[in-house]
Amino acid sequence: MNNTFSPQRFGLLFKKTLLERPIQMFGFTGLLLALILITYAITKTISGFTMAQNLTFLWGLIGGSYFMASFVFSHFTSNAIGSSYLTLPASHLEKWLCGILIAGVLYPTVFMLFYRLMDASFVSIYHNSLDPAAPFYKEQYRSVGTLSFNGFFAWKVYPLFLFAVSAMLTGSLYFNKAGLIKVSLVICSLLISLYLLNHLFAKIVFGGVIEDAWPFHYVMIPVGKAEGSILLPEKISDFAFNMVSYVFPAILFITSFIRLREKEF
Repeated sequence: MNNTFSPQRFGLLFKKTLLERPIQMFGFTGLLLALILITYAITKTISGFTMAQNLTFLWGLIGGSYFMASFVFSHFTSNAIGSSYLTLPASHLEKWLCGILIAGVLYPTVFMLFYRLMDASFVSIYHNSLDPAAPFYKEQYRSVGTLSFNGFFAWKVYPLFLFAVSAMLTGSLYFNKAGLIKVSLVICSLLISLYLLNHLFAKIVFGGVIEDAWPFHYVMIPVGKAEGSILLPEKISDFAFNMVSYVFPAILFITSFIRLREKEF
């Protein structure tokens, strides 16, 4: 049998990982989907469909995957459980792929299927509630539609999802206790530090007269009584976006693989 990867052995490991903690895996997923449904209904009533769709898609995909990733390698929160998991007759590649598959593929697939069903149901109920004889029926009908998974907002969420999953998988292997809290604190600290440093550099460059500055994106400066924005050149902006959105998560995924190997040795 291949010592690096065996489909049969990987299947058994995947099944064991899911079924040995059903409350964490299935219970959490069910609870989260229920909360997403409630949040959608409440937000739609208060702020409309667009806000409800964007908010629940953002929280459900990123937040849910983030928490799920923290469960996948939580075997290492105690020495006994961690040692037992490390000594399973499976390669470190299979254990790593198991975590990637659960947090980065399985949960997002379940969530997006549920989201599409939920979103389409609410939109259909709204369309059916309209009066076809009303003077603005067509405008009201067209104003509400399902969220596109290939739309502008969705493609802004996907990079954040990759970062959240990769950061949590890596952090859970480095922090043996309270990994979820510690990784969250590290991420918040890094984001705040990056924002403040960017703000400081922008003040130095533009003479301390800036209104706002967002890393790798723009600087807002006063122009008379109005505000003007200075954007990065398109090629540099695209390069920075791709680095932060895809290259950095890829580095974190590789780091989690290396860290898992270190733990096995």
